[in-house]
Amino acid sequence: MVKIAERLRALRKERNLRQADVAKLLGIGVRTYQYYEGDDHRPDYEMLIALADFFGVTTDYLLGRSDVRRPCEKE
Repeated sequence: MVKIAERLRALRKERNLRQADVAKLLGIGVRTYQYYEGDDHRPDYEMLIALADFFGVTTDYLLGRSDVRRPCEKE
C-alpha cells in the first residue's frame, strides 16, 4: 500500500514545487509539511482535505486507498 508521504512527495514534484512553497500556500509551517512527507506525522482530517484540494486529488488517493486521482477517472 502506498503511503501518504509518497503521494505527497510525488504530487509536489509533479508541480515543481518546493516543500516551502506548499507549506506557504497551505498556511502551515515548513517543518509541519516536511513531517507529512517524511511520514513522521500524519495530517488531521481538515489538513487532509486541504491537501487533496490543493493537489486536485481525492482523499482516498492521498491515503493510498485508490489509484484514481479524481472521482471522474476510472481505475
